[in-house]
Amino acid sequence: MIQLTIIKITGYGPWTQTLGSDREHKLQMLQSSLYKEIQNLFSEKNGLVFSNRFDELFAITNGLSLNDHVEIQKKLAEAFDLQLSMTIGRGDSPFEANLKADKARKSKIILEKKHNIFGYVDGKADQLVQIIHMDVDGSTSISAKKSPYEISSLMFKLYSEMSEFFLTKNCLTFFMGGDNFMIVTSGNGKEHSIKFLDLMKEKHGIALNCGIGTAKTAREAAKLATKSLDTVRDLRDSGKNQQRILELTC
Repeated sequence: MIQLTIIKITGYGPWTQTLGSDREHKLQMLQSSLYKEIQNLFSEKNGLVFSNRFDELFAITNGLSLNDHVEIQKKLAEAFDLQLSMTIGRGDSPFEANLKADKARKSKIILEKKHNIFGYVDGKADQLVQIIHMDVDGSTSISAKKSPYEISSLMFKLYSEMSEFFLTKNCLTFFMGGDNFMIVTSGNGKEHSIKFLDLMKEKHGIALNCGIGTAKTAREAAKLATKSLDTVRDLRDSGKNQQRILELTC
């Protein structure tokens, strides 16, 4: 069971227009500052935040209660002159949790009216989160052949295909910058990863490395996924092993 919280700036469009036409640099700085603070507050409670759109963030919040969300909302209200909503969804898969959160927001299922929190909260600490951390094998050699913008274009194409593939498995994919991606899954990440790695190798000649972590919180799962990926890289660099996928469970 995955618990997912969608954090969204409310009334974003009309609010941006109050800043005048010379606003884009202000918006970019604000969105960066907002992401930093939201990531900090949720990670302190062992959650993990992903950027969906710049005015909308997804947090994996297994183990967090309604009171935890209220506490975070209070701190954000003190730090920013913005209206933010939180909508919590739960599901057997990350995509289902996303659907439940979206339905709760549209149906106005209120959990805490004063702090603009909607949805369904669990807060149980006995349910597992699985996260996949992937990167491109040999990205340094790719960088030697392509310009920075061409590399970015390639990463976005890869992200698009990765997102579409894992969405059919009810998983959520996020681009983490550089050549790194994270996928929130529902427990069968290794099977899906093997298929995707084979597909990308056959279709584009792109080799990927993959670490998988499973734990009771998103932050711990991401830590284990990254530790697994680091081990795959170390084995590759030492020439001892060509293992592409490694999995750790807490």
